[in-house]
Order: sequence, then structure tokens, then C-alpha cells
Amino acid sequence: MSARPTAAERAAVLPGDDVVPDADVVMDTAFDLPAPPAQVWPWFVQLGKRRGGYYLPRWVEAVVPRARRGLRHLDPALLGLAVGDTIPDWGGRHATFTAHTMTPPHVLVHRSTRGHVRLTWAIVLHEQGAGTRVRLRLRLAGVRHRRAARVLGGAADRLTVEGLAVGLRERLTP
Repeated sequence: MSARPTAAERAAVLPGDDVVPDADVVMDTAFDLPAPPAQVWPWFVQLGKRRGGYYLPRWVEAVVPRARRGLRHLDPALLGLAVGDTIPDWGGRHATFTAHTMTPPHVLVHRSTRGHVRLTWAIVLHEQGAGTRVRLRLRLAGVRHRRAARVLGGAADRLTVEGLAVGLRERLTP
């Protein structure tokens, strides 16, 4: 399983690109899931710290304390996310994301400011046959160490997204 997007996917304009148009660093990832966007969408709506978690693979979650594991079911109490809602994130004690754009079941764009860094995280779901092509784009502006962010941050982002892809696939496959 690879979280690498195609050249065409990297070149395409996605929702949220205009929120941080002056991005210093752009990280694109993509993967396929075996369910249509309408079934995948709620998993991204409840995603997050103190929400549904981050859906890591079962073998990874086996070594994580039970209270910190991602949900393996949809929780109706977490599915009411709306534009303007703020959710906690793992990027630091006070890190949050705010839902900026939502077009169910295809587009969810979060935005955030972390110190001097402004960012967006776009989640775009495309129907692909009976499944879904998930495209993720993280845009960062105000980055002081661009090369480190691209290389180290890019590697961490790909690894995290690959875990997310496997974890979601487990949850969507009966």
C-alpha cells in the first residue's frame, strides 16, 4: 500500500488551496478504499483527537493504551461536525483544526494557525468504481525550515497516512 499520489493529482487544484495560497510546503498523499464516498465520509467527519481517533491498524493499536485507540465504529455523537467547529489536534497541547469547508460526502477542509505557521488540510473523496480515491493535501505557509519540513515532515506525513489508510481499510472491510 502506498500513499503516493499520481503526478496529475499533485498538479490538480484542490478545495482549500486558496485558503493558504502562499504555501511554502505542500504535502500530497492519496490512497484507495473499498467503499463508496458516502460510507467513507463519516469516518473523516469523526476523525480527530478526543473524537474518533486516528484509525491506526489493529497491530499498531495493540500496543497503544486502550483509551488512545481509534474507534472501530461510527459514533453518531461525533458526526455533527459543521463549518466553524474547532477540534483538538495532536500538533501540540493547544493545537486545533477548524472545519473550513464541507461538501458531504466529498470535501472536508480544515484550517489552523500554529504559531507563525498557517495551514490547511484538505480531504477529498472521489468515487472510483465501487470504491473511493482519498486525496489528502497539507499546505503550510510561514515555514522557517522548508527543506526540513519537506523531507522530515513529508516522511512523517506519508507514514501516518499509510497507517490511516490501513486502519480505515480494516474498518470498512467486513
